[in-house]
Amino acid sequence: MKKLIIINGPNINLLGKRETNIYGNQSFEDFFDAMVNKYPNITLEQYQSNIEGELIDKIQDVGYSYDGIILNAAAYTHSSIGIGDVVKAVETPVIEVHISNTFSREAFRHQSYISPNAQGVILGFGLKSYELAIQSFLD
Repeated sequence: MKKLIIINGPNINLLGKRETNIYGNQSFEDFFDAMVNKYPNITLEQYQSNIEGELIDKIQDVGYSYDGIILNAAAYTHSSIGIGDVVKAVETPVIEVHISNTFSREAFRHQSYISPNAQGVILGFGLKSYELAIQSFLD
């Protein structure tokens, strides 16, 4: 059984309440529960933190024993060299995910310190971006 984890960065805990015109009305918890039910043949976990160091620690913790990491580092995508470095350091493949199309937003969101070290990048499909990442690990 494949073991995947979704790691979310700052403010993803506010989905369903925050900027619904960009991020939609569904909470991440409701979406995650639906994914667990839809994919019963995989072990799917989630982790969220608003703290950069905690995200790095979690990637280190799972980066040698899981089959895949789905990472939405949120705003840290554009500012954290440390998260980019840990993605490069671990053996577990990482798919970078974003709910919105970051290239259609502010210019600072066009830079990612994660993309050069990720197996792939999925963005702009709303919460479906996470499901596409799950599917990529199952193919």
